[in-house]
Order: sequence, then C-alpha cells, then structure tokens
Amino acid sequence: MCSPLHQPDGPLVPGSSRRTFLRATGLAGAATATAATGLASAATPAAALPQQVAPHNAPDNVASWRPDTDSPRFTVVVMPDTQYLFDGASINSAPVEASLRYILDHGRDENIVFLSHLGDLTENGQPGEFGPLSKAFDLLDRRRVGYSVVAGNHDIKSSTDDQRGRTPYLDAFGPQRLRRLPTFGGATPDGYNTYHLFRAAGREWLVLALDWRPSAAGLAWARDVIAEHPKTPVILTTHELVYADNSGDEAEFSAHGKHLWDELIAGHDQIFLTLNGHYWPAARTTRRNDAGHDVHLHITNYQNRYYGGSAMIRLYRFDLARNTIDVETISPWILGRAGDRLNELERREIEMTGSQDLFSVPLDFERRFAGFAPVPARGPRPAAKMLVPGTVAYWRFDGSHQSGSPGDAALRVPDLSGHRNDLMREAVPGSPAETLRWSDSHHPDQPGHGSLYFDGSKPPLRGAYLRTANGAPLNAKTFRSGYTVEAFLRLPADWDAGRHAWGAVLGRRGTLGAGGKTEGDPDEPLLTLSVSDGPGLQWAAAPLNQPGLVTNWGHELERETWWHVAVVNDGRHTTMYVDGCPVARNPATRTTGLATLGLPWLVGGYEYGGVLDRLMHGWLGDIRIVERALPVRDFMIA
Repeated sequence: MCSPLHQPDGPLVPGSSRRTFLRATGLAGAATATAATGLASAATPAAALPQQVAPHNAPDNVASWRPDTDSPRFTVVVMPDTQYLFDGASINSAPVEASLRYILDHGRDENIVFLSHLGDLTENGQPGEFGPLSKAFDLLDRRRVGYSVVAGNHDIKSSTDDQRGRTPYLDAFGPQRLRRLPTFGGATPDGYNTYHLFRAAGREWLVLALDWRPSAAGLAWARDVIAEHPKTPVILTTHELVYADNSGDEAEFSAHGKHLWDELIAGHDQIFLTLNGHYWPAARTTRRNDAGHDVHLHITNYQNRYYGGSAMIRLYRFDLARNTIDVETISPWILGRAGDRLNELERREIEMTGSQDLFSVPLDFERRFAGFAPVPARGPRPAAKMLVPGTVAYWRFDGSHQSGSPGDAALRVPDLSGHRNDLMREAVPGSPAETLRWSDSHHPDQPGHGSLYFDGSKPPLRGAYLRTANGAPLNAKTFRSGYTVEAFLRLPADWDAGRHAWGAVLGRRGTLGAGGKTEGDPDEPLLTLSVSDGPGLQWAAAPLNQPGLVTNWGHELERETWWHVAVVNDGRHTTMYVDGCPVARNPATRTTGLATLGLPWLVGGYEYGGVLDRLMHGWLGDIRIVERALPVRDFMIA
C-alpha cells in the first residue's frame, strides 16, 4: 500500500512514445466500456471525473480465452494496488474494467495466460468497496480467464495473519470463487493462500499467491505445494516483499520480505520470480538462493501516480525462444481514450518508460530450471532412421573412436545410405595427423553423437579433408528434380577470418570454366558450401539452367555453438535454412539441378582453379544428401 517514506498503517519496514499511440488503435474494446470523456485539467473537481458509461452486464464482443500452450512466447499480466479506486464513497471501476478488457481483447495476440493481482484491492476492506471490484472481475470469470488475488494490508486488518477468519475480502475473492477457474490448484483451509497452475511453452507453471502475513501453517502449506510439483517453475506473488527508498534504487527486503526469503524462497530453487506491490517506487533486485541460482524480485505499484495509478498493468512477456522476459507497464484505461482529448497528467501516464517500468530480464530458462527439471539430452538415433526416401549419401562421425585421437591416413568414412559414396582422408603434404581428429562434440539434435575436428588454416596451407572416390555414384548426380543438403558444424573460439575464411563444409571438384559456364570467375568451383569471412554460411552452386553461380548467404554465426544448415532446392528455387529457419538472402533466381564434371565431392576442402585452396577450421557432424526437397519437419534436427 505505501511508500517506505509514507506509512499510514505504522512502521512496516526498516529505516509518451509514438509506440503508445499506435497501440491505442487496438484498444477500442477497452474504451467502449470506460469513460470516453477526457479530464479538463488536473484541478477538475472529483464529481466531474470520468465515470463508467457502460453497464457491467454489457456484452463482451471478444474472442474466447484460449492461450496457445505450446508457443514459446506467452504473457503474464500483473495488476498492483487498486485501492484508491475503491475508497469508501469514491468508487470508479472504469480503469480496472479497461485493464481486464485489455486481457480479453489481447489474449490471443499477446498469448496472455494468467493475471496476478498483488493486493490492496480496496482502501478500507469494506463490502461496499469489494462489490464493484468483484463485478469488474466477472469479466474474467465469464471467460474463465485464470487469475489470482492476494490480500493486502488495506483489504484486511493489517495486524492479523491468515488465521484472521472471515472477511469481506474472503467473501469476494476466496477459494469459492477461484475454484471455478481452470487454473485454480488449491488453497489453505483458511482460504487466504492459494496456488494456481497454467500451461505455457509446453510445460506447467505454478503461481503461489501468499497472504499479507502467512502464518507458520501457511508457509508449511506453501512448502508442501512446491514439493507436490517438484518439476514446476514457481512465480511467487504477495503484497509485501521488497522495496526501494527512491526511484532508481535497487530493491531491498523489508523485514517481512527477509522472513519470507529465509523461510521459503531461498530454500526452494523452483521459485525464480517474485512479484509484490505495497511500496513505491517500482524497483527490482536479484538475489542468489541456496542452490546458487538467481531469483528475480520485483516490486510494482503506481497508486501514488495520477488517478490512483489508473489500474495500470504490467505485462511480463516470457520469450523462451530468446531466453528473455520483456516487461512493459501500461494504462489500458488511458490508452483506450488516447484518440480523445486527454489532460496533461493522462498524457504523461499512458505508459511508464522508466528503467524500472520498461525493461528486459535475460533468463536462460533451461539452465535456470535444470536443477529441478533438467531437460534430458537427446540420445543418438540409428542411421537407418535417417535414410528418408531419396537419400543418396549419409556420413556420420560417431562410433568407438577416442575423442581427440587423430584420423590417420587409412581413415575411411562409410556412406551409410548404402550407395557406396564412402569418404577417404586426404592431407596437405607435411600436415601433422592431428589436423584431423575425432571428437565427442555434437549438436544436441544431431543423430550421430560425434564429429570430426578439421584444424585447417592458411597461410601456409595446412590440414586435411575428406573426399569421395573417383567414380563414386554421387559424383555424377545432377539433381534435376531437386535436392536437400544438410550438415552440422561448429566454429572454434580461435576462428579468424584472416586464416580460416572460406574453408568449406562441403564442395565439388571442377571449375566453372571447365563446366562450360560463361559468367563469373572461371576458376571458381562448381559448388561449395563455405564459411565466409563473417563468419557466415555461403552456398554457391552452378545450376544446370544458369550460366554461372547462384549464391545463398546466411547470417553471422556465433563461435563455439553448434549449427545445422540445410540447402533445399525444389527444382525451381534454392533456399538455405539455419537451424530450420530460412535466411534472408535466398535469391529468387530460377535454379534447376547442379552442374557436374563427374569429379569427387569434398568434405572440409575448397578448390580454386582446380587446386586445393582452403580447408575447414572447426567441427563437422552428420552430413546427408537427399535427391528431393525435404520439408523442415524432415530435417535431421526434427
């Protein structure tokens, strides 16, 4: 409820952007249920403040609430202290309704999965204050939108804990109401502590909603709930936990917050994020728990802002694909009327853009959750399962080889497709055997759990490579009906453009000039999948129907990271994919087949003018060539 500098309940603690207005065009649903009249000035009498103009039972012309539970991106909405909007005879539900309608209107495009109210719903905890707020939340009840609430010190008698008995708060928002929602998990016998479960990003998440002052029994119950869901990440919500004295300060524990940390949070690794209101200004901090992992502790409360904070909401946009939580704070009530004449204070508060209101939290979810929910490593897959129809060559570098041992002169890698396109080792004269060696390193989704490390460089040219035998069936293939070429690769930390650029993952002997191509450098090879000086991937191949090379370019690759590349031709166009995603620079040029002189294919080597010129520096994993276009779902990483 309060700032540490303003404590009406006694001592509780120690010692507009352009994007904003663009967003407003999508908030008509929120605006229809709220006041459409702007405030003339900050000095407008209370009786003239905007009032709700639509009845609570107005029809909700919104789509049903159906979150996408498999998408790696989802949103949790947080609503802090709304008490000044429900204060005795001063009641205005419109801002809260606008925020709740935002959830309904944007549930699909934001993939909103849950709402958490952080307490101090009302100023005095009286039935007459809870009644209008309860009606507003009917909007979510009718759509069965999952949400949680907690009691703040203004909702109940602040000197009591969760054994206080029946209250207007409990009558309005107790388990008897919440259990009708699909996300409700359970509650303490007293009803003041609840937990909630939702599915998002393909897994279960738990919201633990704790009372203003949970008793010892309440904390024991919380521990039991976590123990009953041992692999579930937990977001803890409560009214008081951390605070900051001044804007920009790092948040610190209140006395009660330190009690919760010591008794519950620190010892339970599943709790990775805590959310609380009560104090202002907004702030955050990160603390290490007993397992040595980060716990993010955030306070959000805007009741000190204009119009009691106008029921601002905070959007926690989880993005597991980017390992980030993007946080934004907005007022749907003001945004919904942005096309009207807003007063000066409203224009300031359409959205909050300070560093504690609009920010991102980098979070490697898999690593953070590994202590209690490790993702099992994908096991190797039999070579036979990789032989999709049309496979003409498949090489992998796993087996009984000792990691780090050299690939000697007798090295031969069999073609597991059965088409006799085996690979044999070749080396630059004078290069030590260690320039080609076996490795256990592999892409996490690679079928074969092994690779070869190519330690090539120039100048001087040194290293080793592999090639198909003269007369191997693959040498003569022209792939008129299409093809898919796949490979796994990883570049080491010491990869340097000056010494290692243009080392090839895969190539074909024979020059453009010898192949009768009339455009481009006649000494360039007919085909190469190389690592450019970016480093990025380049597929440069001479189709049957073009007078020179047609080139696909990938983006810059991070070193010390395994990548999967696929080049797919459907008989008309060629598309490069990196980790199953199409790159930007895929030319629209019509490309049919691949020109050939019937000469060997190279793995890890690049020729210029018919002479070995560059060698791979890095790891290569499984390589597969298929004489048809494969969809992404059939790539080796699928």
